[in-house]
Amino acid sequence: MNEPRWLDELEMAAWQGFLEASNRVARRLEQQLKDEAGLSHPQYEILVHLAAAPDGEIRMTELAERLITSKSGLTYQVGQLERRGLVRRRACPTDVRGVFAVLTDAGRELLHRAAPGHVAAVREVLVDVLDRDQLAVLAEALGEVGRRLRRA
Repeated sequence: MNEPRWLDELEMAAWQGFLEASNRVARRLEQQLKDEAGLSHPQYEILVHLAAAPDGEIRMTELAERLITSKSGLTYQVGQLERRGLVRRRACPTDVRGVFAVLTDAGRELLHRAAPGHVAAVREVLVDVLDRDQLAVLAEALGEVGRRLRRA
């Protein structure tokens, strides 16, 4: 049996730093959105994607892929948003199995109100903590990780 490639000191520091920072950032953003907009972070991301889409609608399967979540997880979150009148679902006219998530006017309005506080929180916990060189390194490094995982 081959010996595992244990992490050296630098690799361990990078891994542990990533874990702590990503968890703390996620918790802070989740709390900010809950307190200020009554949304979970996944719900906010759903609204963002729908707002950016043509006609404010995306097929549920495509939305799940974009959000890197399961179809059942997305269905639950969209159901929560639908109950609040922020999103509605409509059948796909060309595929009986297809369903679109559609942003409502109320959803667009809530997103418009929530976005400034969310951007301020993102700046506070990540962007403004780093200088431009550090941001460039972070963007490149995490971008590479994402690209490799997408190909896998």
